[in-house]
Amino acid sequence: MTTAPASPPKPGEHPATDQTVLSRLAGLKTMSVNELKEEWERLFATGAPNNSRSYLEIRIAYRIQELTHGGLSRKSRQMLKALSAEMHGKRLGGTPKMLDDRKPIPGTRLIREWQGVTHVVTVQPDGFDYDGQRYKSLSKVANTITGKHWNGFAFFGLGRARKGGA
Repeated sequence: MTTAPASPPKPGEHPATDQTVLSRLAGLKTMSVNELKEEWERLFATGAPNNSRSYLEIRIAYRIQELTHGGLSRKSRQMLKALSAEMHGKRLGGTPKMLDDRKPIPGTRLIREWQGVTHVVTVQPDGFDYDGQRYKSLSKVANTITGKHWNGFAFFGLGRARKGGA
């Protein structure tokens, strides 16, 4: 008879274990950067990637909890990988596209009046539809409408990109 592997304990299920984890997490705040780097090497079996105290604390804290309570399931890791690829515009064999947080979600209709004529653009995952044509950028659409070079986001009133992006 075979037994199923034990699943990691849930927080609160083993108070002594939870207290140990909490103590270790609290202890990270009192460590020097060199001590954090030593802890990194112990937990990850590799050298610390940098000297950023906050980065080391966060990643070590996650690793301590991961080793105690278990990490993400295979299904969750696959989902995160797929979402990351989608967010970065990766296609099989393609290259990542730059993300611009000014771009509305696909399906959004942008409406702009120019010289008495109303122009409607539909946002697509891979560009913009305007007047029966597909454009890769809003600037190309604005140029088609005005005959002049415009920043497409400015022309359609979408403002500036936020620092830190998506």
